[in-house]
Amino acid sequence: MTAPLTPPPPPHDQPSHQARQASPPAGEAAGEYGQHGEYGQHGEYGEYGQDGPGMKTELREAAVIAVAVAVSGVLLGLLWLWLAPHVPLVGDQSDTSWAVYLKDSEGEQAAGVDGTFTLLALAFGAVSAVAVFLWRRRGGVPLVVALGVGGLLASFLAWRLGVWLGPEQDVIAHAKAVGKGVTFSAPLKLGAKGALLAWSLAALVVHLGLTALFGPRDPEPPYEDGPYAAPPA
Repeated sequence: MTAPLTPPPPPHDQPSHQARQASPPAGEAAGEYGQHGEYGQHGEYGEYGQDGPGMKTELREAAVIAVAVAVSGVLLGLLWLWLAPHVPLVGDQSDTSWAVYLKDSEGEQAAGVDGTFTLLALAFGAVSAVAVFLWRRRGGVPLVVALGVGGLLASFLAWRLGVWLGPEQDVIAHAKAVGKGVTFSAPLKLGAKGALLAWSLAALVVHLGLTALFGPRDPEPPYEDGPYAAPPA
């Protein structure tokens, strides 16, 4: 007669790797991202961190940019006065009345005045956008608004400064002063008022392009071990 067979003791439960993964040490948890993250306080995003500066700081920087861009309109006005072609006029007297005529009725000097202002404004807008991007390598609504408003104020200032420093506005008085049949320059004026938007448009387009091409990128999330990750060696 044989002794009854006893079942073998159940095997000890083995802890699954997926259920019990050792948590990394505190030092490794921070890893290469450090206390503030890879893009934290002194990462790629500069001293402000990934989310950028606070709203008060952005508004303060935007105000500085708008004022600086607007003041630079003085240089645009001086260059426009210097480079714009002169429209020749001539005065004629009949009895006691004076009349002023274009000396060259088929000339394109008037169109050249508008074109010069537009080209200069486009160049100034591009330069201001590059300068702002190099100063703050990021976008943001306040910076964009500052560039747009500052460019519009700069264009208006340049226009009024060029008219003020240009030839006399009273063409009849000017014709009387120089004499009958003597050629003189017409007042500097901007016929196409849409040129006042050239600075702002160029600044916005260039700044948007620079931000899209060379602006900071959002960091990719760190890789986390999933349920099928290989066990450590």
